[in-house]
Amino acid sequence: MTNILHIKSSILGDAGNSNQISQKFVDQYLVTHGGSELTVRDLGENPIPHLTGEVIGGYGLAPEDRNETQAEAAALSETLINELRTADIIVMGLPMYNFGVSSSMKAWIDYVARAGETFTYTENGPEGLLTGKKAYVFAARGGKYVGTPTDTQTGFIQTIFGFFGIVDVEFVYAEGLAMGEDPKAEALATAEVKLIELAAA
Repeated sequence: MTNILHIKSSILGDAGNSNQISQKFVDQYLVTHGGSELTVRDLGENPIPHLTGEVIGGYGLAPEDRNETQAEAAALSETLINELRTADIIVMGLPMYNFGVSSSMKAWIDYVARAGETFTYTENGPEGLLTGKKAYVFAARGGKYVGTPTDTQTGFIQTIFGFFGIVDVEFVYAEGLAMGEDPKAEALATAEVKLIELAAA
């Protein structure tokens, strides 16, 4: 049985292009890979609180010594990490906002990036603890940025996943979505062809 974690991060919900594209991939994957189980984490619908010093301070405390805020944050962090840890496949819908990821996506990263849980430090440097997983990232952008210095997302997400030990990362781009109806339709059609191909593999 394959466990899939679908992470949505568009603030537009079902109207978000990244949510729509990644959902089409998940739907197609479930058809072609019977018996898979799906967990959905919608960061637009249920945003993760921003990380604070109080929250970080609570991670190092025994559960009984945490205050209410620290206890709630630690429980959320553990839930998010367990979703990631038990997933065989991670599917990420990734809109571009102001040349970066959404604030909710950054908050998710901050809550799952924990030493001793998703990575560890060794004498040779950091080592990821979530190896053996496959990630698919469906990036939707209003303009065209792939291969340019303004594509800050690709390297960032590759670095984060790599830090966790997830090195098999496939990107599917839908770009130029705000550049007119024809370019948008062409970009979405190209992305759909690619996602169907990947879901069948």
